[in-house]
Amino acid sequence: MKPNSTLSFVAGIRRFGPLLGAAVLLAACSSAPVPPTPPPSTPSTPPPASCPDSGVAITGGDVSAALGLRALGIYLTNCGTSDYAVHGYPVVRVLDADRRPLDIAVSNGSAPVSAPDSWDTPPEPITLRPGERVMARILWRNTVTDATVVATEGHYLEIAPAAGEPAQIVEPDGVIDLGNTGRLAVNAWAARP
Repeated sequence: MKPNSTLSFVAGIRRFGPLLGAAVLLAACSSAPVPPTPPPSTPSTPPPASCPDSGVAITGGDVSAALGLRALGIYLTNCGTSDYAVHGYPVVRVLDADRRPLDIAVSNGSAPVSAPDSWDTPPEPITLRPGERVMARILWRNTVTDATVVATEGHYLEIAPAAGEPAQIVEPDGVIDLGNTGRLAVNAWAARP
């Protein structure tokens, strides 16, 4: 080999060596395809949900927040085997992290938390067949008007379908951050899509 050809060979390795190495690695990787990761196993049928003795289950949706106004949809589902009549407003109490009641004023209808809207319809009697559900909405504001008053945070809700009926504990997906307003508003149960 001539001295110039040795330098040309070394320069070629420096220039094309990384490309050749990558090609070898790529060829090695593509020779044995990696099997796809199996999807996580899921049961073929969902586990049966427990139904309280009352024949209805109360659940909560996500907390929706916009400009300090918060909203939480709550659902009452007839999980029993016979029809269930519902009429009026849910009875709601806010509980702290230890499930102790907080001193919160709860009003029926959106006021005084928010201006009335399409949710503020008069309650109507509804008969739920097994599997059917109705929805209500809880509203509050995260407003702090006095820095000397500790802001209130609820972690659970105690909700009864109506006055005098058994209450259930609901853990919302997010805190009930009331600031220091001490107010909560509840809309009536209604059949909503």
